[in-house]
Amino acid sequence: MNVNEVLTIPQLEGMTIIAGESGISREVESVNMMDAPDIIHFLNQSEFLITTAYHFKDHPHKLTELVQAMAEQGCAGLGIKTKRFLDKVPDEVINKANELAFPIIELPIDLSLGEIVNHTLRAILDQRATELTLALETHKHFTKIIMEGKGIELLLQDLSQVIHRPVQLIDQHFKPIYQRNKNLNFPLLLDGLKIPSRMTSPISLSVRSTKQTCTLFPVHISEKKKGFLMIMGEIEKTDHLTSLTIEQATNVISFALMKEHALRQQERSNRNDFFLQFSDGTFSSQEEIIGRAAEFSLKNAQKYICAVGKIDRDDQHATYTERLEKADDIYEFMEGEILDMTPVIHFFTHGESCILLFEVQETISIPGTNAESALLQIQEKVSNYFGNTISFGVSNVSHTFLDVKNAYKDAVDALSQGQLSKKTAYIQTYHTKDVMELLRMVPQEELKNFYTFALSPFSESKLEEEQSLLDTLSVYLETHCQISETAKRLFVHRNTVVYRIEKCEEILGKSLKDSETTMQIRLALRIRSLLET
Repeated sequence: MNVNEVLTIPQLEGMTIIAGESGISREVESVNMMDAPDIIHFLNQSEFLITTAYHFKDHPHKLTELVQAMAEQGCAGLGIKTKRFLDKVPDEVINKANELAFPIIELPIDLSLGEIVNHTLRAILDQRATELTLALETHKHFTKIIMEGKGIELLLQDLSQVIHRPVQLIDQHFKPIYQRNKNLNFPLLLDGLKIPSRMTSPISLSVRSTKQTCTLFPVHISEKKKGFLMIMGEIEKTDHLTSLTIEQATNVISFALMKEHALRQQERSNRNDFFLQFSDGTFSSQEEIIGRAAEFSLKNAQKYICAVGKIDRDDQHATYTERLEKADDIYEFMEGEILDMTPVIHFFTHGESCILLFEVQETISIPGTNAESALLQIQEKVSNYFGNTISFGVSNVSHTFLDVKNAYKDAVDALSQGQLSKKTAYIQTYHTKDVMELLRMVPQEELKNFYTFALSPFSESKLEEEQSLLDTLSVYLETHCQISETAKRLFVHRNTVVYRIEKCEEILGKSLKDSETTMQIRLALRIRSLLET
């Protein structure tokens, strides 16, 4: 209740303001009667003092000092019952009250100070009871919206309609969690602002570039993270109903967000556990891998590029726990950023590292360029929001999800290559080192076709004979077609090797002295060992 509302209390009819009218919006939280000259030491902020001015009848200048002291202390106003001991309020006092915008009210002669106190306190309590009832009903309404599964977005819509202001829910990075008003660019409005992480009460901001004012109310997202309910415009301290409505909304939203955060954390943990088991080779069969991958929208027939990232160390004295907490904050931010990126990016974390799986679209001629562009955007945003740099190792294209296991190892290898060169904020692409790694880049179906083309004639032999011939052929080619060295490695007689090689040429219908034939067979034998792994 403010001073102006006190003047409208029916039982206090006859009270008139005689000075400091510009301060009638001052809040009145309690009422006190003056019973001693040193009453200022016993007054509180937002307190309304009433008096007969008995102690000032012979010293009117002290009344000016009281007005000055009450204004400085944040009191609500001063009510004086004139025509008793003080015939009129001195001009000096009225001028000082006008200067300080401190209300002075002339009290009616027919009402006792006790009656004025009682009527005023009753009005204050009635208003508080009304506000508390409204707060309870508002809390019930907002809670019902969440409990019925209608979601935070509908709650924000209702809140906006009740307080007649645009409303936005943002995270600790000023990124919108839910945005009702698409015409307002809230993130741009707050770009570059830093809000204390321990903020516990609302604050109002005025952005110089846009000349827009907004009020931020802290909202709990998790045990350690806070977001903000942002209301366009400044919420006056005297606007209790609006403040109470927003307060109830923030309480309900906080519980809903903390629940959502816990569910996301569980889903994130399941996703990370799956990728860890996949990369470690824990699963018993390819069918199990493909089935589990489908649970996380990972299709085996999809092509992927794997990128592994790690925060560049900027503090050699940071403990592992501190680094892990920092990485968690950054990776959670990154996970939110990639949701709007195309093509789809799947996100995982493992210790201090993060893994990004880029779905490769057939329409993109150079997939690596597209992935690198997305990684550059992520690096820029991490630098802007956290002041940290992050580096990535990037694999070549894997043609199925099953091949991602090798792509992940390649990306880790590429990341390590960059670390060895002491670089930061780099994007290092993996380069193949031998034939086997080159063969891993070829779709498995194509490898099977080549293997069948090169060595299918051996399938007509008995299984035991086929294995013996292929083993001999493999060693023979690896020893550069030396009969004696082949016999030595296989622990067989030299004539046995000669017989088996002749048998191989007979089955193939080709001479092993032909370089094209031997190259195909060597590749086919490499493919055979790759397919068996």
